[in-house]
Amino acid sequence: MCGIAGILGADQAPEAAVRQMIDTLQHRGPDGIRIESGPGWCLAHARLSIIDLEGGWQPLHAGGSTVIGNGEIYNYLELIEEFGLQDELTTGSDFEPLLHLYNLEGERAFTRLRGMYAFCLIGGDGRTWLVRDPFGIKPLYVAERNAMNFASEVRALPLAPRRQDPLSSVGAESLLSLGYTLHGMYEEPLRIGPGAEYEVLVREREWRTADNSWRTLADDFAGFQHRLAMSRASIGSTDEDALLTRLDAVLEDSVRVHQRSDVPYGLFLSGGIDSSAIATLMARLNERPVTAFTCGFDAPGARDERAHAEAVAMALKLDWRETTFGEEDFWRILPEAAWALDDPTTDYATLPTWKLAEAAKGTLTVVLSGEGGDELFGGYGRYRRALRPRWLGGRPAEPQFDAHFLNDGGKAALESWRLAAGQAVQPWMTPLQRAQAADIATWLPNDLLLKLDRCLMAHGLEGRTPFLDREVAAFAFNLPDRFKVRGRYGKYLLRKWLERHLPAADPWAKKKGFTVPVAAWIAPRARDLAPALAAHEGLAQVCNMDAVRAVFERDDQPSGRWPLLFYAVWWNIHVAGMERKEALAALLPSP
Repeated sequence: MCGIAGILGADQAPEAAVRQMIDTLQHRGPDGIRIESGPGWCLAHARLSIIDLEGGWQPLHAGGSTVIGNGEIYNYLELIEEFGLQDELTTGSDFEPLLHLYNLEGERAFTRLRGMYAFCLIGGDGRTWLVRDPFGIKPLYVAERNAMNFASEVRALPLAPRRQDPLSSVGAESLLSLGYTLHGMYEEPLRIGPGAEYEVLVREREWRTADNSWRTLADDFAGFQHRLAMSRASIGSTDEDALLTRLDAVLEDSVRVHQRSDVPYGLFLSGGIDSSAIATLMARLNERPVTAFTCGFDAPGARDERAHAEAVAMALKLDWRETTFGEEDFWRILPEAAWALDDPTTDYATLPTWKLAEAAKGTLTVVLSGEGGDELFGGYGRYRRALRPRWLGGRPAEPQFDAHFLNDGGKAALESWRLAAGQAVQPWMTPLQRAQAADIATWLPNDLLLKLDRCLMAHGLEGRTPFLDREVAAFAFNLPDRFKVRGRYGKYLLRKWLERHLPAADPWAKKKGFTVPVAAWIAPRARDLAPALAAHEGLAQVCNMDAVRAVFERDDQPSGRWPLLFYAVWWNIHVAGMERKEALAALLPSP
């Protein structure tokens, strides 16, 4: 896990500019920085050492090709064995085998990777590539300024010259309605989409898309679906025991490769189905007790699953650490999280994720987490509602929000979401798979994975997501619908597996949902915030300011308070240029 930056196609040596870019990403790579130049290019790498601590420094070179990457290629040992690369390697880095494969077979090498990654590869064949993993676990942004600039975070790239109007109104509207953006907050820099493979035409200072962002993942699913269909022919499509056996093997294999690390690793344990499943397999695969961190909420009426997480931890003999999140944490962490999320999401789960990373820093360097389980195994209630007839309360699995304070009520954002979701759907998908595919293409990379990346990297931690593995995805996504949704239960097969392997997790218990009591913490200060927010320059660009004032002055409209407050703090930091504490203090009256 690292930070990368570079300039491609420059007329003059751009080392000073690249140095400035990579310096803004030191939190992603606290172990050191390397910068290197070649004909028309300069690459920089801020390293968080995970694998081959001494020899894995980047850029890496082989056969005239060069690569810098952020993330992990989990199947690098298998690729070394399969292609007989043992005698070719000069390091133990997980990225070096990629160079040798590219020299053997060009861009076909990208399809062999199993991992989370964003990288720039300058080939010995004269071709240059920017590539992002199919799920969009690791970020990558680009901007054209007389040359092609790229980086792991927006903050490292030059913004548009029109500094007085740098934001995309569609991005701001999406953030305040959907809770995330589909393409980023700026017209430029641009967020490269999940699964994208861009060939950069350096001389022409252009690029072209080698593969449609979604199609890369959809084609994988289609291929894996064919393989799964062949296995179904032998086990029978209704053989639940056979599917459970296969699920056990697939999940264990994923957790095993996600544990590959030369530094301490553990997990975030919420007590839910997904993190409990990962904890079960980590306990199975490790001789020592696995370190697990759980965050609970110190607020009346808050949904707190620490007791459930503790039961799981005791059953698995984990080294369990708990931390609490209260009102003081809310006001302290809000500006810190807004700073980290230079590409923002208003998901309030950002706050406990930040607190967990803060607690784990110094104990762990690699953290496994349960993102992706709901999307792949059919866990969301909206999936079940989408499968019901309308007369039984069924409705499409689309975002539901109240954005009455926006000038257009969020209509443009919803239409943008429908377009993106529609592009993700393939003809061979079932209705349930279509709803899953829409989430995988929109909500998952632009909200869940984005917040995980930014909150953990701000603390120099690497987050890994074993459910978002190509083999797990192939198995789970292509399960018959009845093994995902059955009756009032989602994730049916995963629950059955957990019932068999960890009954203490109580997998059939009613899901409480993950809710951070932000409304309760904002309420005592709502009226104090109203004047500043009702006059806020950033909100005025997309909001009805009378409606904004009403949200904070009237107690019957608390649902809009959190996104409006977060956006105002975010805007103060990333647009107005305020320091973190000042960004929040500017919205509150002086004591």
